[in-house]
Amino acid sequence: MKTYRIRKPKIVVIGGGTGLPVILKGLRDQSAEITAIVTVADDGGSSGKIRESINISPPGDLRNVLVALSDMPQLYEDIFQYRFKKEDEFLANHTIGNLIIAALSEMRGSTYEAVQLLSKILHVDGHVYPASEKPLTLHAVFKDGSMISGESKIAIDRKTIDYVYVTNSNNADKPKAARKIIRAISEADMIVLGPGSLFTSILPNLMIEEIGTAIKETEAEVVYICNIMTQKGETEHFTDADHIRVLHEHLNQKFINTVLVNTEKVPENYLNSVIYDEYLVQVAHDFRGLREQNCRVISTDFLELRNGGVFHDGDKVVEELFHLVFGPKY
Repeated sequence: MKTYRIRKPKIVVIGGGTGLPVILKGLRDQSAEITAIVTVADDGGSSGKIRESINISPPGDLRNVLVALSDMPQLYEDIFQYRFKKEDEFLANHTIGNLIIAALSEMRGSTYEAVQLLSKILHVDGHVYPASEKPLTLHAVFKDGSMISGESKIAIDRKTIDYVYVTNSNNADKPKAARKIIRAISEADMIVLGPGSLFTSILPNLMIEEIGTAIKETEAEVVYICNIMTQKGETEHFTDADHIRVLHEHLNQKFINTVLVNTEKVPENYLNSVIYDEYLVQVAHDFRGLREQNCRVISTDFLELRNGGVFHDGDKVVEELFHLVFGPKY
């Protein structure tokens, strides 16, 4: 059930992947004024194939965010999210929504414009912006000095990542933030990072210099929702404090004000490692390390177990976010 408020807090959520839509749905139900800034560095799966065929930003994460903020009937959502079977040759593994975004991007000459049009068609409650209006390439430099380019390739060799950065995929121009993003950040009451893959869903957005600078300069509360599980080839052996340390090192400033940490245990042997093969073990806690990073820590049960997977409980997370944005009387 949706809650209606006289004052809607302006909340900017930044990231990508499967974790972002869970939080956005909860924020939508609580009548926040939402701006979602979505990574455009994905080069795997259906998005990667479309990106190779048509010079557009990858549509997959944008599709999931549009659905999360839409009030479309369930049947329409099922159609939009339908993925063709792998046996279907030409259409194998593509979703209807990805193909629609690709078609509109070609028609309008811009993925940004396509997403704005789809937002109207799908009755999206909020604003959805690709982080950049041009597709970006994510690069990772590892601790051993080697480097690899392409989001989908970074985790393959399971090396320890030193840092990541982004470039424009089609030219040598400096990556720029999409229209209206910097204004949304500057006017926000709260900036939320995650949940999502640290190096491949969250940092690609912050590595666009304009976005990183805007977040460092904002007066809004900056909240990081720490992942529940470590991720193969990205955050193996990471504590929650390690996540914050990496974010701060990338922007050369301690900019995270509050971190949300799940303390509920995942039952042993619960995780379906066939479906969720990139996840390893629960992120370990280092509360002293978090305090050293100048973070306020909110630690409680944020866990939702569903279909053999480990997720954040969107309602519980959003409740804490509203406590922060409205104060203790909320």
